Amino acid sequence: MRRLGGPSILAGMSSRTPEPHPAPQTPPTPRATTQDLITRYYAAFNAADSQGLLELLSDDVQHDVNQGGTELGRTAFRVFLAHMNAHYRQEARDLTVMVSPDGVRAAAEFVIHGEYLKTDADLPTARGQVYALPVGAFFEVHGGLITRVTSYHNLQDWTRQVGG
Repeated sequence: MRRLGGPSILAGMSSRTPEPHPAPQTPPTPRATTQDLITRYYAAFNAADSQGLLELLSDDVQHDVNQGGTELGRTAFRVFLAHMNAHYRQEARDLTVMVSPDGVRAAAEFVIHGEYLKTDADLPTARGQVYALPVGAFFEVHGGLITRVTSYHNLQDWTRQVGG
């Protein structure tokens, strides 16, 4: 074999394969960001993590209570959660989240599985009854936080399930 003089064309090159440059990260779309936010809201709800859930809300969140009034602010929402946790144990299952392309509006459909722990106001007497109800919830999102929560379920169906 004949050897040619002069420097090798491989001199100074590593035998390692060079590492590829990482692909630039594409920022998530507004739709994907809101989808993640609403999914985290229900994960916190299912974990009974009131503080984690409250951190996803704006300070001036508007909460339209099912078959009730409208409450404003994170403090009012905290009071609502404490009341619900004292009277009910609930879990959202079969969750589907739908989001507008601009990420400003979202809807969630799920089945709430619950246990009625303590009699709530003028509702039927609690005896540990279990129930499962379809629920629809609607959200507005601004600045990465939930600014409106509106939820609907059929109170007559719930009353029938708990024996009222």
